[in-house]
Amino acid sequence: MAASQSTTPTADPADAAAPLFAPEVYRDRMRRAAELTAEAGLDALVVSPGPDLRYLVGSRADTFERLTALVVPAAGTPRLVIARLEVPSLSASAVGELDIEVADWVDGDDPYSLALSGIGAGAAIAVSDSMPALHVIPFAHKTGATPQLATAVLRELRMVKDGAEIEALRRAGSAIDRVHARMGEWLVPGRTEREVADDIRAAILAEGHSEAAFIIVGSGPNGADPHHEFSDRVIERSDIVVIDIGGPVEPGYNSDSTRTYCFEQPPTEIADAYAVLHDAQRAAVAAVRPGVTAESVDAAARDLLRAHGLADKFIHRTGHGIGLSVHEEPYIVEGNDIVLRPGMAFSVEPGVYFSGRWGARIEDIVVVTEDGCESLNNRPHELVQL
Repeated sequence: MAASQSTTPTADPADAAAPLFAPEVYRDRMRRAAELTAEAGLDALVVSPGPDLRYLVGSRADTFERLTALVVPAAGTPRLVIARLEVPSLSASAVGELDIEVADWVDGDDPYSLALSGIGAGAAIAVSDSMPALHVIPFAHKTGATPQLATAVLRELRMVKDGAEIEALRRAGSAIDRVHARMGEWLVPGRTEREVADDIRAAILAEGHSEAAFIIVGSGPNGADPHHEFSDRVIERSDIVVIDIGGPVEPGYNSDSTRTYCFEQPPTEIADAYAVLHDAQRAAVAAVRPGVTAESVDAAARDLLRAHGLADKFIHRTGHGIGLSVHEEPYIVEGNDIVLRPGMAFSVEPGVYFSGRWGARIEDIVVVTEDGCESLNNRPHELVQL
C-alpha cells in the first residue's frame, strides 16, 4: 500500500502528556538545524526518537522496530516519517504547530524510501547517535553510502541552552536542592541504603520532578565507588555518606546534585581531605567563564587535588553537560579544548575515593554567563553533619 500524507493532530494542551515550550522555540531550533546541516555539507539529518527528537519538536516517541524519523534537509520542508498507528502520539508534541510534512506509513510500505524521498541516491545523510542499527543499515542501503553521525550538528544545537531551557534547569536545580535540604529526615544510622533511597525517590517526586532518574546512597566503603547506587548495607554512625540524586523537571530538563554527609565529627584525615576537595570544587566553579576551555575547568580542580597528594583519588572527569539528557556535551575533562560560551550548562563535581574505606563528592550544575557562571545548586558545600 502506498504511504499517505496525513494531517497532524493539533496539539491540545489539555490532552498533552507533558508541557512544551512555545512553538517559536521549536521553530527556531528547526531553522538552526537546517542551517547547520547545510554548513556541514550534508543533504539531510535523520533524527530518530530520543533526546534529539525531543529537543527539535518536543516529541517523546519511543524507538520501535517500525521507523519513526524526522528528516531535516539542508533546504526544503522537513518531513516526519511515522507509522500510521503512532500518529496520535504527535498530539503531545509541537509538530502540529510547525512547518513539517507528516508522512505516515503502514506495514508493508518502505518507510526508508519515504524518508529519503526527494533527497536522492548517494545523498550525504547524518543520523542521530541514538538510532538503532535496525534502521541505520537500511538507510545505508538506500543511499549507497554509510551515514555519518549527526553528533556534531546536534551537539552544536543542544550544547548552548536558550533562555527557556535555562529557566527549566533553574527549576530542576531548586527542586533537587529542596530534596537535599530534607536529607536529615531519612539519612539516619541504622537504616539501610535502600530504605533511604526509597524515601529520597518519593521526595524527588514530591518536590516537582517527573521521575527519579538516579539515586546514589554510598555509605562508608560504598562511597568509594562513584557509580554505586544503593544496597542493603546498614548505615553506621561513623560513615561518610555520598548522596548523588537527580531527575527531570518538565519539560524534561534534569537536575543532578551531590552532597556528602556525616553523623559525627570525622577523623582529622577525612576532614583534611574533604577540605581540599571543597577548595577544588570551588576553584573549578570560579574558573568557569566564557572564553576558557572545558579542560581548563577540569585542571582547576585536578591541579589543586594533585598539589595535596590526592590526584590518584580523583578518578573521573570534573563534569558533564546536562539538559534533556543527564549526560551530554560539553564534557569537562582533560583533552577537551572546546571553548565555553554563555548558555552552556554542566556539572562541576570533583570527588575523592579511598577504596574500601570512604569517598566524597561535591556537585553543582552551573550555567556559563556573560562574565562567569551561575550555580543552580546552592545547598552547603561543607561536609554536612546531620
